[in-house]
Amino acid sequence: MASMASVSKVSILDYFNIVAEGDNGKIESNCKACGTRIQAKRSVTSNFVTHLKRKHQAMYDDFVKRKDMKREGYSASLQGFSTNGGNSRYSMPVASAGAAAGVAGGMGAIDGGVGGGSGAGLTKFDRQDPRQVLISEAIAKMIVCDLQPVSIVENQGFKELLLLLEPRYMSEPQHYIQTQLLPAYAYQAQLATRQALSSAHALSLSLDLCTGLSGTTSGFLGVTCHFLTSDWEMRSALLACLPLIGGYSGDRILSDFDEVCQSHGVSGRAFRVVADAFIPATIAKPCCLPGFLASPHLSNGQDLKDQEEGDICHDPEFRNGHGDGDDGVIEWGDSWEHGLGVSRVDCFSRTLEKCIGEGLRSCQQVSSTLAKTACFYNYITSVVPVEKLSRVFDGTGIPEEVTDWATQLKVVRRLVDSMEFLEEVSGPGQLSLDNADRALLRELTDLLEPFTEAWDMVHTDPQTDRHVSISLALPCVLGLRKHLAETSASHCSALLSGLSQAVDRLLTPILENPLYITATTLDPQFKLSWSSNPDWHRQVLTDELSKLSSSSCTVDLPSDLHSQSPPLPAPAPSPVSSLSRPSKLFSFIKQRPATQAKSLEQELAVYLHEEPTDEEALHYWQRKEIDFPLLAEVAKSAFTIPAVGSVVESIFTTAGRELLSGRGGVLPKNMETLLYLKANYRLLWA
Repeated sequence: MASMASVSKVSILDYFNIVAEGDNGKIESNCKACGTRIQAKRSVTSNFVTHLKRKHQAMYDDFVKRKDMKREGYSASLQGFSTNGGNSRYSMPVASAGAAAGVAGGMGAIDGGVGGGSGAGLTKFDRQDPRQVLISEAIAKMIVCDLQPVSIVENQGFKELLLLLEPRYMSEPQHYIQTQLLPAYAYQAQLATRQALSSAHALSLSLDLCTGLSGTTSGFLGVTCHFLTSDWEMRSALLACLPLIGGYSGDRILSDFDEVCQSHGVSGRAFRVVADAFIPATIAKPCCLPGFLASPHLSNGQDLKDQEEGDICHDPEFRNGHGDGDDGVIEWGDSWEHGLGVSRVDCFSRTLEKCIGEGLRSCQQVSSTLAKTACFYNYITSVVPVEKLSRVFDGTGIPEEVTDWATQLKVVRRLVDSMEFLEEVSGPGQLSLDNADRALLRELTDLLEPFTEAWDMVHTDPQTDRHVSISLALPCVLGLRKHLAETSASHCSALLSGLSQAVDRLLTPILENPLYITATTLDPQFKLSWSSNPDWHRQVLTDELSKLSSSSCTVDLPSDLHSQSPPLPAPAPSPVSSLSRPSKLFSFIKQRPATQAKSLEQELAVYLHEEPTDEEALHYWQRKEIDFPLLAEVAKSAFTIPAVGSVVESIFTTAGRELLSGRGGVLPKNMETLLYLKANYRLLWA
């Protein structure tokens, strides 16, 4: 009976994409061929069969053929079960014993489709066959998701795996996937993005740069759009990933940025552009605790060498618009500020990381203790059983990557809290930390703990749809300043001083920035509860709201960014109740007085009079839009500004060193397509 389970299931739903599934087995699906939406119960599939039969005869014939082959394969599997001694591991649901022999014989000879490549009796799919299309799509998804080189499809092992899983699949050559299949998916993503942006209520943009390591002049420009849909859902999409090859300047970057905005119809519509003045122009190395080198997950000595070279943080001289071109840094002077003007804002999470990096660089004396701590961590993770270490790491297991300051600090905290237990299970006389080391580490973790909380609050998984707006920035800065002012340090005084100076220089200006004051106050969980001078902040807020309302919440970009901007679609009229007309029957009911429109100041007064709530900001404003229409319009724009880096920035950071520096600055021809599809993966294949 085990062999019977190996017979692949044939379902009409193979030809449809399920987009929603409700109660009682009801599903909504899109036809993979034409996109038609069909609703039915999972147990009653006649609607799906009828659609294929009427609209896609070839797909319907394929479905019928597969059903017939399933019945034949079922019989063959029973024969195989009886002829191989009942060992189901080798029984295969094929149409005949000869076909099974062909597959087995082909495992060592599939080059060029000879031998096993033909399945010895099985006909290969043609390129338009639905099953062929599905498998090719799965291969493309794997290449994009894992950023694999397209050449993987030419590897012998990969071909053998495909032959085993589906002997009828006709292997697609590298050239076809690279020049036709991946560009076709990119085109689909572009169409979906343009359609979504055409009805977006508000949007902001992020601009990210990734260049090669020292000595290279190649890289990428990523432009990401964060937009609010008609149902108050925040979405992000990478508009373009452009290769930067050869010499380029700030004017060139801004020109490319302008072209991307025009081609996607967002010129003149962006509320703000997130583009740091100091973002590292080279491939970013994560900010790390000085001296803490966790090596269990490093694959080779070169990785350890790279970590040693970059164990502090980004080089402070690597700035957008500043630096020495010989070091691989883009050199464009003041064109960055002049080009984007007042529409540009810094990314809060990257500014926060820069503060932490500057603080850590000012306290090199902790490096030796952190180096000892890393040695102890490396030792216990190699000798202590995993089930015992789970007590230290709350049952979550050893972190897979310990390469950034936040993860490293959490590891240090776990080690300090569990030191006696770890020394006991690791054996006597082994690596350990003395009392002075433990006191320094505890002070270090206590000093940085609020920074970790702020980081975790705004730093999200790039593969999720969670959007964190800048409304969190101002409260985080207030909390960090209060913590630093109330903290004393005997072991890490230099770190305390360095963090205080960095926060005052980089983050404190947020406290007086009208944009951040507005975003935080319009967040219903904060309002003005954070303010030490509510009257002054209320006046700042009123002035900013008036300015934003009069400008329709769109900040002017340079004149060339306004051209060819499509008009915003008019909102659909609300349905009118049939009972709203005068009626003699209801004449005894007094007519309501006409509702007078509230001014911006009146809306603000009523809004602030209500108690703060923990309700998610966008849900709150969707519910309150009818009560506070003027404030809601400003909120729509303010909450589109992200507090954290974009998905493509995360891809640049995690994959850039391997993809760029490992090839000496020579970029694969389709790399920008892979990066574009990787960033928009959920848009295409959610």
